[in-house]
Amino acid sequence: MAGHSHWAGIKYKKGKADKHRSKIFSKISKEITVAAKLGSRDSQTNPRLRSAIQSARSANMPKDNIERAIDRSEINQDTNYENLRYEGFGPEKIAVIVETLTDNKNRTASNIRTIFQKYGGNLGTLGSASHNFNQFGIIRINKKEISDEEILELAIDAGANECISDKNTHEIICNKEELYKVKKVIEQKISNFIFTGIEWIPLNKIDIKKDNLQVILSFLETIEEDSDVQNVFTNMKEININ
Repeated sequence: MAGHSHWAGIKYKKGKADKHRSKIFSKISKEITVAAKLGSRDSQTNPRLRSAIQSARSANMPKDNIERAIDRSEINQDTNYENLRYEGFGPEKIAVIVETLTDNKNRTASNIRTIFQKYGGNLGTLGSASHNFNQFGIIRINKKEISDEEILELAIDAGANECISDKNTHEIICNKEELYKVKKVIEQKISNFIFTGIEWIPLNKIDIKKDNLQVILSFLETIEEDSDVQNVFTNMKEININ
């Protein structure tokens, strides 16, 4: 389970976060708006909204942007967003799961299908790729917030399955149904989180030959750039990119 290849991890290693800051802000803003619309505007009683705001702060999103995103939950009463999942196989037969948040599922489906076809992949039905993954709750914390020993003890006390620390982050893994229960315990000592959410973890990872790497990265980046896409997961083996 350690070292799974969520596309965000690869993207982070490529140093793309700053380049795509506006896109990152846009995706987080949409999540904040939907979370506030579906639940309370009070982040203390709305775990989904609280997690979205914490992600926004971690991405250095200005406070005004966060407040505007919350306000849009009341302004856009007639706009209904859906969380939709698309599955398929990309270049080199990598399994791909694409999570979207959209107000027009026909547009989103058409865009995702076109990207898969452009890169020689194929979009499948629900279940066609996800059987290669398991879902877990994931909490990521900056290494500066707490020591390896302290976070491991805290994660165990909270009932997490695993805690992995690298040079930049602590990653806490738990059963998806217990995500916010585990986080509530951790929040007693930590207030800043990089990410909280449910991710698809590959059961087995596939190696990609260096010659085929660039087309796969282009494929994944093109999907990420779609405004309706929130998350992308693959079963390709995580790689170090200089």
